[in-house]
Amino acid sequence: MLAGNKNTSWKFFSWFFALALMSPIVVMLLGSINASSDLFSHLWATVLPEYIRNTLVLGVLVALLSFCFGVPAAALISQTNIVMGKQLRWLLMLPLAMPAYLVAYLYTDLFDYAGPVQRLLRAWFDWQSPNDYYFFDIRTIGGAAVVIALVMFPYVYMLTRTAFEQQDRNLLRASRLLGCTERQSFYQMTLPLARPAIAVSLALVTMETLADFATVQYFAVSTLTTAIYDTWLGYSDFAAANALASVLMLFILFIVIAEQRARAGQRHQSSRPNTQHQRKQLSIAQQIIGSIFCWFLVFAGFLLPVILLLVMVINYADYPQFIALIATGKNSIEIAIYTATIATVIALILALFQRLHQSRSRMIPVQISGFGYAIPGTVLAMAMLATFGPLDHVINDVAKALGFTAPGLILSGTVFAIVFAYIVRFSAIANGTINAGISQIPKSLDLAPASLGVKTLPAIFRVHLPLLKSSILVAWLLVFVEAMKELPAVLLLRPFNFETLSTQIYQLISDERLEQGALGAILIVLFGLLPIIILNRQKDNP
Repeated sequence: MLAGNKNTSWKFFSWFFALALMSPIVVMLLGSINASSDLFSHLWATVLPEYIRNTLVLGVLVALLSFCFGVPAAALISQTNIVMGKQLRWLLMLPLAMPAYLVAYLYTDLFDYAGPVQRLLRAWFDWQSPNDYYFFDIRTIGGAAVVIALVMFPYVYMLTRTAFEQQDRNLLRASRLLGCTERQSFYQMTLPLARPAIAVSLALVTMETLADFATVQYFAVSTLTTAIYDTWLGYSDFAAANALASVLMLFILFIVIAEQRARAGQRHQSSRPNTQHQRKQLSIAQQIIGSIFCWFLVFAGFLLPVILLLVMVINYADYPQFIALIATGKNSIEIAIYTATIATVIALILALFQRLHQSRSRMIPVQISGFGYAIPGTVLAMAMLATFGPLDHVINDVAKALGFTAPGLILSGTVFAIVFAYIVRFSAIANGTINAGISQIPKSLDLAPASLGVKTLPAIFRVHLPLLKSSILVAWLLVFVEAMKELPAVLLLRPFNFETLSTQIYQLISDERLEQGALGAILIVLFGLLPIIILNRQKDNP
């Protein structure tokens, strides 16, 4: 029986990888505990209240907007006969491929005073100065919230749509028999039953918002992530930055606990749910309003930014840019390949240990290794340096004591730190995908090889891995794309003279020269589309 396997090496490697991924966070938190109390007093008396207030306001605004965008879109796609529903079903996921900092720059360039929209308005109405008319300022905390929500709402849309589609229609029929109207059934039955999925998606959106760095910095919105960066690199105060990172960690921990409490006690409503249902027939006016709403989200979150990037490529691309793109693209792809491969292998080890081992603690390694996804890239960079910096000094001291040449910063000063940070950050994605795939394998297939005398390792290669090919591919692609788009961690950990597509685009945006990096931006977006296309092909159409 495979489930009774007592292989200690399997257990050792599972716990080793889980604790290794968690160790930088523990080191950083211990360092913040030892920080001077005077430091916290100074931060609280000066800038910390503003940072916390802006962080809270931004998180609440993005969560609220994502809810307003994602839940109605999910209801329209899953519950109604909206025109082009099959196409909108996957088109509404496309904004996930668009980094928020790209949309921020493109919309700022479009709607700023010197942008084409305001120039056109001044030409039409013969306005001469800003005093002649009012136009909203996108570079505010509200503008940052709208931009981030436009690329984050697909998380809410996808999870809520799935929750709507998997609900037991017998319960809805029962509510109608009890006298509820169609509208009352939706608000009193359908929406409350989807609350766990909505809570999970909003928690995910909020954590991604707190982790955002480039968007809020470009909009000059001071949050905890920008404060960590400025305090460390601007004021060279690593202790203060570490303290701010710990405060941000408390915010993340609060969100995780709140989300778990929101789902406490929730159970599936039926062991044999009836998911077959008739869609609501929309009137012509409802069709127009619903279509405008959904197509606006697709256009504003994906199509318009892509069109603007393509215009930049056509107008400004040249051969030197293409040569520079090859070098930075190679760096990005190499790091993403290393990260995706290692994270997927670790996820396989942890998932198979959880599935095939009898240990009572077999669930803990997966849970520990996935905690890093809730940690912003800026905080992870701090954790990497707090962990590997002292280790580098110890290695150099030992090398000198043994008469060897000091190897230098081989851990904190190379791509090792970047890849390690990426693995910590994105292991949860690989874990979730692999675990979802392995849960679809019947338990009987765990037992059959042992009954034929096949040992554990050969059975895994002959039975489990072939059945997990699809899940492995999706997990690898998801981690690969996230690693391609990640900015804060690589921005802080990159070695000298080392650029990736994301850091190059960020530098060009900072210099108001995105036109020269439009080719790289298009490449990031194209890579981001890969998992969306594959996931859409694997899902059953309604």
